[in-house]
Amino acid sequence: MMKDPSRVSGIGMTSARTRERLVARLREQGITDNEVLERIRSVPRHLFVDQALESRAYEDTALPIGFGQTISNPYIVARMLELARHGENGQGRPLGRVLEVGLGCGYQASVLAKLAREVVSMERI
Repeated sequence: MMKDPSRVSGIGMTSARTRERLVARLREQGITDNEVLERIRSVPRHLFVDQALESRAYEDTALPIGFGQTISNPYIVARMLELARHGENGQGRPLGRVLEVGLGCGYQASVLAKLAREVVSMERI
């Protein structure tokens, strides 16, 4: 669940510059889909983790979100989305209706919402 929207731009570890560094690292790791990278850049990951972990939000690591769950590391989110958009034929395509099972904190659903026509997401907890 996203927190106070007034904290979107942030300073220090939550700044736009920090998000740029994350995108650069994802490029270095082989993520090539510019649409996916732009969506990762535009969704402020620090708003989806506990405030005590905000300084680590842009590291490429999974972080605890409670109930024994974690927010997936950014590379995994980017890679899954890249594969969903490109499939086996390598052609980037818009996503239509997407079902996400295991919403967690909502980060991936928020990124997906910028790439798909419709996102339906559910969480058991």
